[in-house]
Amino acid sequence: MTGSPETIGVLFVCSGNICRSPTAEGVFRALAEKAGLGARLDVDSAGIGDWHAGEPPDARSCETALARGIDIGDQRARQVREADFRRFDYIVGMDRSHRRALLDLAPDGTDGRVRLLMDFAPGARTRDVPDPYFSALGGFDHVFALIEAGAGGLLTEIRALSRGR
Repeated sequence: MTGSPETIGVLFVCSGNICRSPTAEGVFRALAEKAGLGARLDVDSAGIGDWHAGEPPDARSCETALARGIDIGDQRARQVREADFRRFDYIVGMDRSHRRALLDLAPDGTDGRVRLLMDFAPGARTRDVPDPYFSALGGFDHVFALIEAGAGGLLTEIRALSRGR
């Protein structure tokens, strides 16, 4: 797994790393801090593509998160790298197209780390977090709610598994 047995690595992945995955990173960090687990987690986000590399999250994602007390404005987009598959225990795609792309990129023996965020959301009616980029602001609110549900479920799993470490 990650370099330190005390640290659990989580990487959130979407298309360009400016809407969904930076929101997931911010939400997950906030939930982990609230649970007292922030120091035990290595959390980051990345995109399948590199077309937004170095850019901050979309302003609408920043506004939506900030309205809920989460500041994601200091994040910068980057592309998924092969090294991520060794660094992170969980590589979490926002939708099935991201999962497929991640599985194509995964070095041998690391594909078990690739998951979908909504697989951690009990009772979710969707497996995909939709891309809000071309939607109105309400789409960002919907995406935030989905991410919050998935991130909460992921944290619950990590807490349960970390008790055994």
